[in-house]
Amino acid sequence: MGQRYARIEGRIRTFIEQQPVFFTATAPLDGEGHVNLSPKGRSGSLVVLDEHTLAYLDFGGSGAETIAHLREEGNGRITLMWCAFAGPPKVLRVHGSGEAVFRDDPRWSELIGQFSAADGPGARAIVVVHARRISDACGFAVPFMDYREERTQHAEHFGRKSDEEFAAYCAKKEHVGVSLDGLPALPLPLPQRSA
Repeated sequence: MGQRYARIEGRIRTFIEQQPVFFTATAPLDGEGHVNLSPKGRSGSLVVLDEHTLAYLDFGGSGAETIAHLREEGNGRITLMWCAFAGPPKVLRVHGSGEAVFRDDPRWSELIGQFSAADGPGARAIVVVHARRISDACGFAVPFMDYREERTQHAEHFGRKSDEEFAAYCAKKEHVGVSLDGLPALPLPLPQRSA
């Protein structure tokens, strides 16, 4: 039986911090626009900032739909979801509002220090999520799957790029500066890191 929670604490926080993968979902306000659902996983790239706030590193490598939906005026809706592939069955969702903190934002230097992946290669933004609803569900239909290890290709690939090369990479990727639906996404050229 599902349950709602007033805050991210105790066993809920522990559950979040133990999961090797989570998913984000956003959509534009236009009902004809594309719904976006993304898997996230690099170890150390998600943190619980307080009982109602989480943050994760947004990496290069794909489009920027999440950022576009969060930036859209009057929007900002986001859902994060975790599911247990091991242990007791559980699906946990955090519905809320999100904002993208870019590398030139004065908050960048304070926030980036919260991550054990500390400014891992390829970080282009930090997504901060303010929880409005925290709830779980049974997860009885989620299969058991064994976690083997982190994939290292993403960090290795972007670890070989200088900041200038990474900015050039972002600038040439389709649907990074503008979303699939034509919404402003990642600011280009990629902002320099704030001191």
